[in-house]
Amino acid sequence: MSGRRAIRKRLLYAAAFAVLLGVEVLIALFVHDSFVRPYLGDVLAVVTVYCGARIVFVNKPRFLSVWVTALAFAVELIQLTDISDHVGSVLAVILGSTFDFKDLICYAVGGAVAAAWDILKYRTEEKNSGIKPTH
Repeated sequence: MSGRRAIRKRLLYAAAFAVLLGVEVLIALFVHDSFVRPYLGDVLAVVTVYCGARIVFVNKPRFLSVWVTALAFAVELIQLTDISDHVGSVLAVILGSTFDFKDLICYAVGGAVAAAWDILKYRTEEKNSGIKPTH
């Protein structure tokens, strides 16, 4: 991938990350319902982290959505322990303190959205570059 193209992709993912992070903050501060905040917010959290990771790993998108989803699962599973009681307040907020199986489902949905993006983007790039799929 050319340097300009990589920079353009990084800027696209940085913009998406910033917008999604803003939406996440707005949800956290102002939405107190029983669907958007607990479910859609968790789905968007994975997509937000995915966009942030794509800023760094712009040239290696394959399976990145799987790694981001695994990270979300790991953070949720850490909540089964009392580790948040033993870390600083900022890290405790990031890690959370209450395990909920439904969060894992939301993270999986967010990971599926990111994976679908990976697949669609990869196929579009293949098509535009004239490379024939090998599968």
